[in-house]
Amino acid sequence: MAVDRDKEMSRLYFEPLHELFGARVTGIDLTAELSDADIVEIADALDEYSLLCFPDQHMTDEAHLALTRRLGEPEPNHVTFGTTGKIDYFATLGNVIDAENKKDNADPHTRFQTGNNLWHSDSSFRLVPAKFSINHSYEAPGEGGETEFVSQRVAYARLPASLQAKIDPLHVLHDYVFSRSQIAPVNPNHAASLPPIEHKLVRTNPANGRKNYYVGSHARSIIGLSGIESRELIDDLLERAIGPDQVYAHKWQVGDTLIWDNRCMLHRGAGFDADRWRRLMRQTRVSGEGPTLSE
Repeated sequence: MAVDRDKEMSRLYFEPLHELFGARVTGIDLTAELSDADIVEIADALDEYSLLCFPDQHMTDEAHLALTRRLGEPEPNHVTFGTTGKIDYFATLGNVIDAENKKDNADPHTRFQTGNNLWHSDSSFRLVPAKFSINHSYEAPGEGGETEFVSQRVAYARLPASLQAKIDPLHVLHDYVFSRSQIAPVNPNHAASLPPIEHKLVRTNPANGRKNYYVGSHARSIIGLSGIESRELIDDLLERAIGPDQVYAHKWQVGDTLIWDNRCMLHRGAGFDADRWRRLMRQTRVSGEGPTLSE
């Protein structure tokens, strides 16, 4: 895969992360003032590769949010907003409390975060779902804690033409409470802020015309199908996306900044032993341009 760019003018170097998607990107400091050309190249690379890893970044919250704003409109954290009504653009992932203390496996917060171990697309339960997620690693466990990725674009391209034709016109309901209440109780105020949302089952990248389907753990049901038929189709599509040859497992290193395209990617956490290890990541998300039904 190659992004269409003037290699002599570019300072970025791309190496494949996986044979099907993803690239490791060097030659840039994401905390520096980025040019418009830099931002265009990163956005173009996300359209092409869907997942980018920028190693050895000396990130701060200020630089992280500035990068987010350059790529689009920051998305408010749904947990903070749903439970308190306050706007905060960051999510903290992991078990770190401070320099000396951490939450263990028995902590309710640790248990709630295991919901991230289900295959999902960030904010697919919102009317305007997230376009990009930007994660930075400050502390990484010595064992476990990987994030796994698969491409629903690759999976769609592998479908029989008859199945592509069947799912192309369908719509799917995504429901946060449906998925996360299977793991742990959802705060009632939070739940009330996130009603089920109707999306296209098949989305198209506007830059390159490539299609992907859009499922994951938040996908509750397909409109117009019976409950059993709906679940069978959603489960079948997910299984087709997560074959062993299609999964990239990212072993986090301190300083890694990952950006991925939620429009076509699914991801999940692999889990880690919170009794033994510390893990700390900060995440922002870039909001999409509008509802999927208007794409």
